[in-house]
Amino acid sequence: MSVFKEFRAKVKKAVEELPTVISAPEPVDLSRFVVEAPRDPEHGDLATNAALVLAKPLKTSPRNLALALSDRLVADADVAKADVAGPGFLNLTLHEGYWQRSLIEALARADDFGRGGIGAEKKVNVEYVSANPTGPMHVGHCRGAVFGDALASLLAFTGHNVVREYYINDAGAQVDALARSVYRRYLEALGEDPGPMPEGLYPGDYLVPVGESVAAEHGLKLLDLEEAGWLPILRDASVAAMMDLIKADLAALNIHHDVFFSEASLHGADGDIAQMIGELRNRSLVYEGRLPPPKGQLPEDWEDRDQTLFRATSFGDDVDRPLKKSDDSYTYFAADVAYFRSKFLRGFNQMIYVLGADHGGYVKRLQAVGEAISGGKAEVIVRLCQLVKLYRAGEPVRMSKRAGQFVTLRAAVDEVGPDAVRFMMLYRKNDAPLDFDFVKVTEQSKDNPVFYVQYAHARAHSVFRQAREAFPDIVLPISTPHVSEACLSRVNDTSELSILRKIAAFPELLENAALAHEPHRVAFYLYELASEFHALWNKGKDLPYLRFIQMGDEQLTLARLALVQGVAVVLANGLNILGVNAPQEM
Repeated sequence: MSVFKEFRAKVKKAVEELPTVISAPEPVDLSRFVVEAPRDPEHGDLATNAALVLAKPLKTSPRNLALALSDRLVADADVAKADVAGPGFLNLTLHEGYWQRSLIEALARADDFGRGGIGAEKKVNVEYVSANPTGPMHVGHCRGAVFGDALASLLAFTGHNVVREYYINDAGAQVDALARSVYRRYLEALGEDPGPMPEGLYPGDYLVPVGESVAAEHGLKLLDLEEAGWLPILRDASVAAMMDLIKADLAALNIHHDVFFSEASLHGADGDIAQMIGELRNRSLVYEGRLPPPKGQLPEDWEDRDQTLFRATSFGDDVDRPLKKSDDSYTYFAADVAYFRSKFLRGFNQMIYVLGADHGGYVKRLQAVGEAISGGKAEVIVRLCQLVKLYRAGEPVRMSKRAGQFVTLRAAVDEVGPDAVRFMMLYRKNDAPLDFDFVKVTEQSKDNPVFYVQYAHARAHSVFRQAREAFPDIVLPISTPHVSEACLSRVNDTSELSILRKIAAFPELLENAALAHEPHRVAFYLYELASEFHALWNKGKDLPYLRFIQMGDEQLTLARLALVQGVAVVLANGLNILGVNAPQEM
């Protein structure tokens, strides 16, 4: 249990024992107050607004209620001081022993420290990346890929039953264009000259090996077929080749999905889309009608005609959505609805979509789909990732998709490594702009967060190596059987106690980050913990009595190694959630 939950329970118990609560004519709602860290550490270790929240229903002043709570809480063995501040805030300062004992939990749980159960095994589907299978992934896909993967890990670590999913857009015009592009590479592999690449096809050299593979498998056979004959063959071959390329790119970034769902599987006369439309029509949620023209200038593809429409406006969307095109084929939106239906039928009650910032218009329509298909039983959450601006030593890296000039995801990973890419993509909130400098993310300095955090973990293990040389009998890593409360009581310098407080806050930090879907909080926290650990190490250089290894005092060394072990445990667990390596040497 985290310190905040533990003391919320204690504050709640103290409130329940107040005479004014016991004699209250009606039950008092005790769910709304919080216990949290004060904004100013000088005010204490914990702060609660319980008196401010409960004063009105108890018909008393907040300050008087805070004073009454203070008298009860200061009697707790773990509370050193309880101060009333302002109109009724209550600040608690805990005894050093509480923080020293809290380290024991981190040592005991080790790899599971911070792991929680707030998810209650709730089935959660996290769909992320889902790039069109028409070429290698570029660095623009990177942020959503890393955010989605870290979010899935964070949710899993806090007790959710998570499935990572990739939606393959393998139906529609872009896949036909890919197949036609590969056909030209197939002709080249046979020694033919197909001429200049037409507008709308994919000119990238990455399709050359695909054309050669097709030629090796089919020889001259495809030359005897009309387009209707070779197009489906090359469509399947092209998508398979591109997905192999995409999976390899993602693996280089340490990203692996559980499910790859094919959009093409939804189509067909008896496919999921047809079934979905029939079900919604039976519920009067699909109808034949005309849409009013959009405000402003009409788009070129707008048609004033009767259409098969989904009543999206009944569920909060801005406009009803077409399910069929003029040629009677299904719209992308129809596939989106059927895809959601598939997720719901597979038992997911929370669906998280990680999309680029340019997909903001999808939020309402996806939420409308979720409400309609599940009858309000499933929650749809859309997380948008802002664009990443690329720099090299402060100079912008120019990219143009239209000109075919872009930095591939693999190139970025190969240049700076997956750890730097992942950590820095998570070092800002997902919906905030992010600058990524290829030079700065490889610097070995405090200004490079990923280096600074990894170096803290490596430094902790260097302390262990030195300790083995100084005290061969000490058992490492330090675990609960090796240290006592009396031993840990010697970890009492203000810098040491500050680190103990930071370690104790880790479980609550993870819960709050998971509830908010904000893995960047973990990255920020790790940097702060690393900073405090490096500062303590540097302090020991100037003040020998604070060094971790005290040659004349094995028990003090053991206590401080326990502190170092606690730091290493938290850094490793946090980095693991972010998908970043925790090195023992650098």
